[in-house]
Amino acid sequence: MFQTRFAIAAVAILATLSPAYAQLMPPPARPAAPPRPAAPSPRAASCHNGASFDRFLADLKQQAVAAGVSQRAIAQASPYLLYDQGIVNRDRGQRVFGQIFSEFAGRMAAPYRMQQGQARIKTYAAAFARAEKEYGVPPAVIAAFWGLESDFGANMGNLPTLKSLVSLAYDCRRSEMFANETIAALKIIDRGDLSPEEMVGSWAGELGQTQFLPAHYVNYAVDFDGDGRRDLLRSAPDVIGSTANYIATGLKWRRGEPWLEEIRVPANLPWEQTDLTVQLPRAKWAQLGVTYPDGRPLPSDNLPASVLLPMGRTGPAFMAYQNFAAYTEWNNSLIYSITAGYLASRIAGAAPMRKPAQPVAQLPFNEIKDLQQLLVRAGHNVGKVDGVLGQQSRAAVKAMQIKYGLPADSWPTAELLARMRGGSAQAQPAAASAVR
Repeated sequence: MFQTRFAIAAVAILATLSPAYAQLMPPPARPAAPPRPAAPSPRAASCHNGASFDRFLADLKQQAVAAGVSQRAIAQASPYLLYDQGIVNRDRGQRVFGQIFSEFAGRMAAPYRMQQGQARIKTYAAAFARAEKEYGVPPAVIAAFWGLESDFGANMGNLPTLKSLVSLAYDCRRSEMFANETIAALKIIDRGDLSPEEMVGSWAGELGQTQFLPAHYVNYAVDFDGDGRRDLLRSAPDVIGSTANYIATGLKWRRGEPWLEEIRVPANLPWEQTDLTVQLPRAKWAQLGVTYPDGRPLPSDNLPASVLLPMGRTGPAFMAYQNFAAYTEWNNSLIYSITAGYLASRIAGAAPMRKPAQPVAQLPFNEIKDLQQLLVRAGHNVGKVDGVLGQQSRAAVKAMQIKYGLPADSWPTAELLARMRGGSAQAQPAAASAVR
């Protein structure tokens, strides 16, 4: 589920981390010494009043008991509750990649995933039909997440979940979150869904074929095959039902409503209105000249929708409905969310996305970083100045486009960069030297 929900949007996406894991090795200077587990970093204990990992773990077990976990489950899990500095290093060293939507969607929503999704819907027709009847979530929506998260169970990760969770709980970056997730994992063991040794997944502690964090597993997993367990690692019916339950109950899916459709936008659209924060009735978008890609008119109704331009006004265009909020809740990277919604529409039978009439110009990494620095000087909060255009940077770009009278489609252009360099040259002479 990419479920640490990192806030990266528009032209950035979290890299899918390989499940391969290199163990920490003992120092080469002492080859004869037996290997020892990596000691917790002293800095990691600062948020626990300097407590050692063993002390922290003892306290966490007490919290688990207070939350209703049995001593039997804690005893079963204890051999796996070990600190691993390598997991913490992964969490701290996450990288983001500046990748435009068409590249990411072309790879992640490839035809083979659409075909495999359609095949799964046929193979597990009864489970998908039951899930749609009980939860109102269409099969294509479930299948798209299933394909994106693990290639339908082929790539779920191979790291010990309990070790990952407790290591991240001891680290101070998101200690409370992962302490709660560790307790949730113990509850999964306690109710007999999975044993500690079966708990293997991603480095961030996600489990199963649609990558649930343990808290989501506890709250939304259902026994759809009737065997008395909620097994999201091996049971396709359980995966289908549980994913539908999470989307419907946790993400507030609206039964019978659309989620994302490709559209065609006119050259004179009021671009400042093209934003997820702006919802207009479909009839209004139709009046403004928005149509389906083949020119067919939109329905003239009051269904609220937003126009979404992941690559600006010359790139692909989508109409995002209220159900699209479920996608941004699942993963708040805008590129991932649009890709997931697009893949679901393809599995459901939509035509392939139209190619732009001409390649969409993209600023290189260094120039996006320059633009971010100029946006900061202009008083905007862009988050980290890292050459990756996230949600805050997109909002700042739109604001400056409006200021300079440029089409406000949130897409950084060479013209905007030139305007901002020129505007900052008087107050910031050094900025001119950044021109490449």
